[in-house]
Amino acid sequence: MRKKDRQRLIKRLLSNNNIQRQEDFVSLLQQQGVAVTQATVSRDIKDMQLVKVPSVSGGYRYSMPSQKNVDNEKKLIQTVRDSFVSINKQNKMIFLKVLPGSGPVISNLIDQMNYSELFGTIGDDNTVLIIATDDESANKFEAKINQFLVND
Repeated sequence: MRKKDRQRLIKRLLSNNNIQRQEDFVSLLQQQGVAVTQATVSRDIKDMQLVKVPSVSGGYRYSMPSQKNVDNEKKLIQTVRDSFVSINKQNKMIFLKVLPGSGPVISNLIDQMNYSELFGTIGDDNTVLIIATDDESANKFEAKINQFLVND
């Protein structure tokens, strides 16, 4: 299972279960037919920036951080606006040219948003290669980037 799909499943498991330990994640994922190790779950927890909050039944449980996606999308929009140079699309790929130093930041913010229409991103100093799951998704995401550039 791909990392994005596994993390999407983890989000769903969080909303339906009181998960207190990493081993609970491993067990629940295995019940869903996903073979994972505790080390993989640990990396996912770090990647997703999960937090521990007090549990109704006592102790602490894992939870999604509050307002993370809203804040990240605001950061993404502002960073794209501040550093945009050009955008080109070919099939499933979107090639974004940005000011030097902005590529890794934009790539990271896009990845953190876990957009379902995207397969992944690669960011270097002044470019970001965005790979969508299909041509139609690439068109939609290109339109989203262009919408970021419009002042509200």
